[in-house]
Amino acid sequence: METTQVLEIFSDFVWPWCYLVTGRVERLKEQYGLSLRWTHFPLHPETPDSGLTLEELFRGRGYDIEAMKQRMSGLMAEENLPYGNRSHTYNSRLAQELSKWGESFPEGEALNRKLFEAYFVEGLNLAEAEVLLDVTEATGLSRKAAEEVIRERRFRNAVDADWRRAHELGVTGVPTFFSGTSGLVGAQNYEALEQLIQLEWTEEVSEFHFLVK
Repeated sequence: METTQVLEIFSDFVWPWCYLVTGRVERLKEQYGLSLRWTHFPLHPETPDSGLTLEELFRGRGYDIEAMKQRMSGLMAEENLPYGNRSHTYNSRLAQELSKWGESFPEGEALNRKLFEAYFVEGLNLAEAEVLLDVTEATGLSRKAAEEVIRERRFRNAVDADWRRAHELGVTGVPTFFSGTSGLVGAQNYEALEQLIQLEWTEEVSEFHFLVK
């Protein structure tokens, strides 16, 4: 029996490079009939629920924040992705738990997309339950069910498992992609991602390896 090839993406909703590749991933899914597995990663788990300004986040690293914003805006435009002028980063843990719940429904992919857009387009705080509930409702999923999921932290263990998987596989940054026994790190272009998924069909690889790391 033929099985669907799985492309696993390690990601965080508050990292622009993860949002940048969403369109490329969707194209791959349609072109090759892939099954996508979104695995959550703790990029900045120490971020307070109230958030941090980008200046606070990158303090001491010598980054030109405005230049970074302009560059990212141009890259998003090339991918036809809407993109706002974000000023803060927020704790994404609750959004990750909500996403794990959403995987049980056909609307799960749409929920992920709207979570990215809530932050990167509207600049909303993904640590706020009301924001997450509004996104859920806009996706067509039950607001009441989502409220219970968030309040009771029903998918806490599922996200913990994702974080452990990242550690066990040596994932240290996102996005990171896995297909079969091969991995690719970073916001790679479409052709590089295509090569990754084709590798499983054309080569027998005896152990897991990263193409780029």
